[in-house]
Amino acid sequence: MCIRDYLQSRHVWFETLLHPPAPSASKLAQTVHVSGRFVAKGVLVGTGGAYVLAVLPATARIDMERLTQALHGQSPRIATEDEVERIFGDCERGALPPFGRLYGLTTLVDASLSGSSEIVFVGNSRHEGVRMRYRDYEAIESPIRTRFALATSPRQRRNSHRKAG
Repeated sequence: MCIRDYLQSRHVWFETLLHPPAPSASKLAQTVHVSGRFVAKGVLVGTGGAYVLAVLPATARIDMERLTQALHGQSPRIATEDEVERIFGDCERGALPPFGRLYGLTTLVDASLSGSSEIVFVGNSRHEGVRMRYRDYEAIESPIRTRFALATSPRQRRNSHRKAG
């Protein structure tokens, strides 16, 4: 289902942000000039024979130990691109919106996103961002709020060993 249509049917405010295709949530944040802490990325995770959608900030990565705890001991693994394509068949490859409920999935959201007044995320295609209120997202998605993300450290510049002069 088209994310825009879904949000309209739920009568929530959102804004569509058209931009050049973004290959990652971090690039989406740069392109639309939003801090990566407020850009939600979805990651499909396999747990045995089932899947869950993990939603976390673009500036974070999944801590598999924490995610295992959140899943009550089930061993998680990141789904393959083919698995993602099979489940999110109406989405462009590389575009994974944070609405697992639309696809029959349980959604886990990292608690670090809940402090945001708004979130931005990719729609059904890599050139479409969506901005909406976090409280509306939580109200219509009903995700399980937990802690499973670790902030990624900023890239360090390499020191040059060359002497000036």
